[in-house]
Amino acid sequence: MSDNENRKGDTAKPITGLIGFAIFAIFILGLSYSISTGFAGFEGGLPFAIIAIACILMALYDYWDECLRKR
Repeated sequence: MSDNENRKGDTAKPITGLIGFAIFAIFILGLSYSISTGFAGFEGGLPFAIIAIACILMALYDYWDECLRKR
């Protein structure tokens, strides 16, 4: 593999990873908001909000570990 092809792969992975993380985070935050406001028929969405934040933080760590950390 040439240097040019290797650099192209290095830039594609962080960009697609960021897009995927953003879609995931927006979905989870929207779901958490709808549960917290009672839209889904549930009241008191604090436990789900805590779980949702933990999942987003784990996904953010995985994005950093897979795409941004220099090995």
